[in-house]
Amino acid sequence: MNEKNHLRIQLSATRRGARLARLLTERHLVDWGVPFEEAVQVVAELAANAVLHGRVRGRDFRLGLKLHDDGTLRIEVTDARCDRIPRTPDPAAQDSETGRGLLIVAAYAHRWGVDEAPAHAKTVWAELAPGRGGA
Repeated sequence: MNEKNHLRIQLSATRRGARLARLLTERHLVDWGVPFEEAVQVVAELAANAVLHGRVRGRDFRLGLKLHDDGTLRIEVTDARCDRIPRTPDPAAQDSETGRGLLIVAAYAHRWGVDEAPAHAKTVWAELAPGRGGA
């Protein structure tokens, strides 16, 4: 992996931090020459979840982007709440006005998941493969 195709940044667990995550993703993917629309949407959803559901007062969230040599883009968002594991909503709840973010992530990502992270945190990640999900 080329080091210039890697981003890791800590952002405030606020709506402003989530917006900045989306903007930074778009800017970096343009610089890397990677289609970005779907990837930006995935980052927007994961960052919003980190701010809404993963926030702990006084702790930030971290955004990571890695563009692998095969063109796969890995997106990672780490927040401070390992006790709140995201799940896709029950199909019966699809009429709900909230809870669709992970369905969007699942639709764009080749695969996604959740890993434990140090300091009682979790990392939600998604991989977008070339030709699918905009990477």
